[in-house]
Amino acid sequence: MTRKHSEPGEAGGVGRIDKLARIVLGAVLVGFAFFCPFAKDLGTLVVWGSAALGVILLVTALLGRCPLYRIFGVRT
Repeated sequence: MTRKHSEPGEAGGVGRIDKLARIVLGAVLVGFAFFCPFAKDLGTLVVWGSAALGVILLVTALLGRCPLYRIFGVRT
């Protein structure tokens, strides 16, 4: 089974800089949610929200696809 990678300029594909930014920001958000000592003081919604957003960013970076980019026709 072969996996089709997104072509440069194809809508929905995540570019290299975008992918790197998603990995860094996703890791920071997940790290904040689970390892920051004062994160719990900000509330459950903030902690779980940042964890969820971080995981979404990491997954879209690893898959190389962003569903919102495809919907809006964004090319990176």
